[in-house]
Amino acid sequence: MEEWKDIIVADSLGIVKTDIEEQYLSHLLCLGGTCRFFFNGQEFELREGDLCIIRRRSLVEKIRPSADFRCKIIYAKPGFIELSTPQSNYAMKGQLSLFNNPVIHLIPEQQILCRRNFDILEQRVNNTEHLFYRETLINAMQTAILDFFDFHARIYGNTDISMQNASIMSRFLTMLEEGTYREHREVSYYADRLCVTAKYLSEVTKKVSGYAANYWINRYTILDISRQLRDKSLTFVQISDMFGFSSPAYFSRYVQQNLGVKPSDYRE
Repeated sequence: MEEWKDIIVADSLGIVKTDIEEQYLSHLLCLGGTCRFFFNGQEFELREGDLCIIRRRSLVEKIRPSADFRCKIIYAKPGFIELSTPQSNYAMKGQLSLFNNPVIHLIPEQQILCRRNFDILEQRVNNTEHLFYRETLINAMQTAILDFFDFHARIYGNTDISMQNASIMSRFLTMLEEGTYREHREVSYYADRLCVTAKYLSEVTKKVSGYAANYWINRYTILDISRQLRDKSLTFVQISDMFGFSSPAYFSRYVQQNLGVKPSDYRE
């Protein structure tokens, strides 16, 4: 493509690569066949009628579509999604849940509604002559997001999260998604940046996500380390230095504690 836009509609995998520098969130509706893939270290399978929402496409690996796999995909930049997301704290709960399981199994009525939203978005993307082009895109994306919330809430429930807690959790995860954990893995560092105590930050993350702050720091760290370990062009010393470990021995102990194996065994 000549230029990367805020939103892209595709009918097949690979239009936007998972390792491209441009960041895109992907929303995929499976129209037929199956597709197996690894996300966040776990294997998932898409079947006809499933909706898959991926916030961090760099965590997607080993994509194996069946020969008859068909799909429709909406790629959108994070900034555009943020602009289009309604003022609802449910976004935080959905984000955390999708980090653990990006697949939503839709019932037939939801499949029809989701496909309609995708078609409308595609029509809006193509209607570049509209005098209020960007506004129509935002409106169509917002409608789709509200339906995504509804699909998800009907499965997992609509637990209320306060605006303050949602804000703290959002800013905390933003720092982690920016890779801050490579240099800082102390809860106190993030708490200072958020102007709260370490105890309060852990209480908020526990209430919002079910896990304390240290869990999320280690989770992001070990996922990144596991990706680096699969790159055999990097030595263990290079990876250890990349994450600011004081010594390769300390790095090895950290990997063994969180992955259950030594770095050398994981690479094999």
